[in-house]
Amino acid sequence: MLFAPKEKGQGLVEYALILVLVAVVVIATLALLGPIIKNVFSTINSELT
Repeated sequence: MLFAPKEKGQGLVEYALILVLVAVVVIATLALLGPIIKNVFSTINSELT
């Protein structure tokens, strides 16, 4: 019972680290795929006009 607050805080830190890791992966993926997606939309836009 004495360790319950520490475990609750530890779980919160673990969730925060997982959230940061997911955010870093999403940002890295968008940075790598951003130009490719931009080219696809530019091609579609030029075909429509």
